[in-house]
Amino acid sequence: QVQLVESGGGLVQAGGSLRLACAASGRTFSVLGVGWFRQAPGKEREFVASIRWSGSITVYADSVKGRFTTSRNFAKNTVDLQMNSLKPEDTAVYYCAASPRAYGRAPQGFDYWGQGTQVTVSS
Repeated sequence: QVQLVESGGGLVQAGGSLRLACAASGRTFSVLGVGWFRQAPGKEREFVASIRWSGSITVYADSVKGRFTTSRNFAKNTVDLQMNSLKPEDTAVYYCAASPRAYGRAPQGFDYWGQGTQVTVSS
């Protein structure tokens, strides 16, 4: 089992920045990649970004490309999501998820999930 805990959410004005962290524990040696997803009220959970556990490959949704950056913090054993130039439409609960096998952009490709952290961007 892999346990994931997100932190760093909050309220920010449009144009501002937030940095989320996903702390991983347990059988992290089995993790191939970590994904970030978000879910706004009344909407489906959507892919935001993903990163190989090694930190070698990153993928971003078109809606966040150029504004968000995901990275591995090997010292803290976290996966971080730096969010810049935030927009009101970025408001959602943000989740990190881990997969032990090949994954894509679908939530079904990830086995382990954190509890989520709320990000609210005011206009």
